[in-house]
Amino acid sequence: MSAKTQTKQKTLVVVESPAKAKTIEKYLGSSYTVRASMGHLIDLPKSRLAVDTEHDFAPEYITVRGRTKLLKELQSEAKKADMVLLASDNDREGEAIAWHLRNAIAAKHTDKPIKRIVFNEITPQAIKTAIARPTGIDEAKVNAQKARRVLDRLVGYNLSPLLWKKMKNGLSAGRVQSVALRLICDREKEVEAFIPEEYWTLDVDCRSGKSSFIAQLALWEKEKPAFKNEAAVEAVVEKLRGAQGIVSDIRETEKNIKPKPPFTTSQLQQTAANRLGFTSKKTMQIAQQLYEGVNIGSSRIGLITYMRTDSVRISQVALDEAREWIGAQYPAELPDKPIEYAVGNKAQDAHEAIRPTYITYTPNDVKDSLARDQLRLYAIIWERFVASQMKNAKTRTVSIDIQAGDAVFRVSGAKIIEKGFFNVLKFLASKDEKGSPYPPVKMGDAVELLDFHKERHWTQGPSRYTDASIVKTLEEKGIGRPSTYAPIISVLLDRYYVTRANKQLVPTQLGRLINDLLVEYFPNVVDAGFTALMEDKLDIVEENRIQWSDMIREFWEPFKSRVEDVGKTLETYKGALDETTDYLCEKCGKPMKKKLGKFGYFLACSGFPECRNTRSIPLATCPKCGGDIVARKTKGKRKEFYGCANYPACDFLIHFKPLNQNCPKCGHFLVEKHDKAKGSHKACINPACDYLHSEDED
Repeated sequence: MSAKTQTKQKTLVVVESPAKAKTIEKYLGSSYTVRASMGHLIDLPKSRLAVDTEHDFAPEYITVRGRTKLLKELQSEAKKADMVLLASDNDREGEAIAWHLRNAIAAKHTDKPIKRIVFNEITPQAIKTAIARPTGIDEAKVNAQKARRVLDRLVGYNLSPLLWKKMKNGLSAGRVQSVALRLICDREKEVEAFIPEEYWTLDVDCRSGKSSFIAQLALWEKEKPAFKNEAAVEAVVEKLRGAQGIVSDIRETEKNIKPKPPFTTSQLQQTAANRLGFTSKKTMQIAQQLYEGVNIGSSRIGLITYMRTDSVRISQVALDEAREWIGAQYPAELPDKPIEYAVGNKAQDAHEAIRPTYITYTPNDVKDSLARDQLRLYAIIWERFVASQMKNAKTRTVSIDIQAGDAVFRVSGAKIIEKGFFNVLKFLASKDEKGSPYPPVKMGDAVELLDFHKERHWTQGPSRYTDASIVKTLEEKGIGRPSTYAPIISVLLDRYYVTRANKQLVPTQLGRLINDLLVEYFPNVVDAGFTALMEDKLDIVEENRIQWSDMIREFWEPFKSRVEDVGKTLETYKGALDETTDYLCEKCGKPMKKKLGKFGYFLACSGFPECRNTRSIPLATCPKCGGDIVARKTKGKRKEFYGCANYPACDFLIHFKPLNQNCPKCGHFLVEKHDKAKGSHKACINPACDYLHSEDED
């Protein structure tokens, strides 16, 4: 046997990230070299359009700035190898990365075998199976990524200069982000327009035998009570004083609670936001770490499957492992056959649902190997998957009516009668699992009415979007895909079109101005239905049913015409956005102008550039001295608060942002408050005024 025959073949495996490379390298022998591309090495240049609109929208690709050295290193490693395996992520972006790498390596080494491998999880078996079954590049998936990239470039590089020309230098507009911005701005208008209304409820302390409990007024004179003020509820209390109650009705209902399917990307982001307080970006960063691999004892393992998916499908191997584990740990909760979940109509179904790679790695088993947030995210993924293959839980709800004169008071409670999948829930435990007590009374039992409790409330208006709710809305409307939900939010925040306040997404003045312009002059671009249609067409390109350039052409021709028309007819907003004010510059005495900056409006001296004085815009009138209330920040944490501009002569300050509204009762300004019980709500700053105050604030 010749020496050449005895020599092992060398294989270069190229993945996207160093963490993934580190994990995979541990699974393969010395004949494999694993390197990371660090994402895209070849892309469109940032400085120009780089799309030939006259010749089928051909993109002009270049090596990304700062990545030339890395690309040459990969080409050099490929020269030493007998074969190259491209193992970037199994999605459009990953396929495009593999396509560019194949072309770049093949250009230097024309006879080098270059193959594509894909996997849904980073485990020894999954990697070895993928290597045993290499394929070619999926050209249709590459074309879908190319179409998306070109489409976004055409929109951004045509709308952004228009914004520079008509509004302000440095602004930018994106295709999908602009739709999300519109949703957030529209919701903000609803929030501002909402006027809270006062209403009252009535509770009573009850005693029946040895049992004490609280019941709420459910019916008054056979109607649902609607008390608009304290006088109305007090009149009812006076009629009920001394009245005796009797248990007039007891209703019991049993409810089957089905487990939820395993996580998709959007469901994971929503649940992590609601249960763990994570932003969408943080959820995906931690999920990426769990997918790419963490050290568990002496082993390095990818703990979860690929985290960008819109499918609830599970592999047969994973189902078998889940049923085996449930059968051993909770045999009474194992269904007769696996539970199947329907895949949504819009799902691409390219990947399985997000699940643990090994069900035997319970959260308790890996807790010492994971950081706190890694463990919390892994725990909800593990719980959701295991629970999805267990029997239903069953609850019994009891509702008790107490008749007292013309009033019916009601008390309810629930208890678990079959735990089912609740057995494995800890982080995902709900109020259904915990149940709630109810009094042990029987029909006809006498009930003594003791103390009455009146409580004032305010109707709650529409809630601002949070990370969880905007992702849910984007998914429902078909805007974006699993890989884009987190970046959409991040881009809006990075551009300062949106800010976060109490975990809510609030449009800035700059964001609202841009949205107003786009809605008026480019309604299609910011229309949710139109954007969803474009997403569907990208899917059709990926299915190889239409040419990507034909899809772009259909969009481009009317869009280009609209951009040209608006560019000619739209009057410039530059300067028009500046407003002359009555404020005088304290340095030179000239009038101050209200100007729009990146972080909102501010006052600037009209004597610029000779005088460069600027200051914050007054938000309200100080109730203590009549001065201006302005935004200020602490020196250390740079946390914003609001105080009198006459400080230190006047020490008035508040931590709630003044609204552009005055109290209709006393004339003082309103502020926006936030607490866990009521969320965001309006309140009068005057402690002596009862408008929009709860009883504990009076």
